[in-house]
Amino acid sequence: MEAVIRKWGNSPALRINQSTMKLAAFNVEQQVTITASKGRIVIEPSHTLEYQLDDLLAQMTPANAHGEADFGTPQGKEAL
Repeated sequence: MEAVIRKWGNSPALRINQSTMKLAAFNVEQQVTITASKGRIVIEPSHTLEYQLDDLLAQMTPANAHGEADFGTPQGKEAL
């Protein structure tokens, strides 16, 4: 696929057609990582994971929960 870099506001922009998006298995609003080197720009899926608190709490069981931790007496102006 060939494309033309155009201006979008104050930034350059490159439109990606639907067939290229599908071939690359990308989605609109997907987080990506962009790396650049001489004459090359690479766009890859971001590996940053987003966690939802409800999903994490749903995985808690008595077997993987731990008890309270004692860090000793207050050392400053901690609220107890």
